Amino acid sequence: MRATVKQLLAAANEAVPRVTPEEAQALIGEGALLVDVRDGTEVAMSGSIKGAINVSRGMIEFRADPDHPYHDQALRADRPVILYCASGGRAALAGKTLQEMGFERVYNLGAFKDAAEAGLAVEPS
Repeated sequence: MRATVKQLLAAANEAVPRVTPEEAQALIGEGALLVDVRDGTEVAMSGSIKGAINVSRGMIEFRADPDHPYHDQALRADRPVILYCASGGRAALAGKTLQEMGFERVYNLGAFKDAAEAGLAVEPS
């Protein structure tokens, strides 16, 4: 059966819990990793939330797999991960993928703009 983007997003949004900027700050204080899944050009234009690593949506599987040469050691299945993008859609899809890869504590912060407007510090790229 063919799945639509709308269906994929609905499943991802159901699977990956949303967190508020305040909840994200608390999780970061407990050691959660903040991941910006926007493309590099987006990050270059607007910066990122302070402390976030950039792993574009298209690279999340490669960076999260400890057996892959592109693995990012910061992405560990035993560490909470908070994802964000431009609107929350790519973050949800990336979060669902991480869950499928064995990550248990994965959260969707939603949109970069909303997080920045809520007071999360932004740093230039």
